[in-house]
Amino acid sequence: MGYLQELGVSALWLMPFYPSPLKDDGYDIADYTSVHPSYGTVQDFKTFLNAAHDRNIRVIVEMVLNHTSDQHPWFQESRSSQDNPKRDWYVWSDTDTKYQGVAHHLRGHGMSNWAWDPISKQYYWHRFFSHQPT
Repeated sequence: MGYLQELGVSALWLMPFYPSPLKDDGYDIADYTSVHPSYGTVQDFKTFLNAAHDRNIRVIVEMVLNHTSDQHPWFQESRSSQDNPKRDWYVWSDTDTKYQGVAHHLRGHGMSNWAWDPISKQYYWHRFFSHQPT
């Protein structure tokens, strides 16, 4: 970390490092409270953060909040029942015709922002990949 300080680095921007199936380079977060095992542990992150702060280097952690992984416990709960308290944490519909004017961000990966969920028996909204419900 000392060499970064010597270079005059004043801030580091970290991509998501949370547990994830890694279908989208970690942007499909499955747990916001931990660290993906390939990057270490929460304690490793704290050690890194303290070392950066000791050198007056700020750390920006990219926090993706507009979608999760379909493996995230919130989505798993949401899809489990239409009466689940987390149901409205995601966008669900009986049809895939709502919001037809909204363009799909990843045109090469399907033309719809909706994906059918066989467990919930409804469609869920996604703005990127279908494994990243919104």
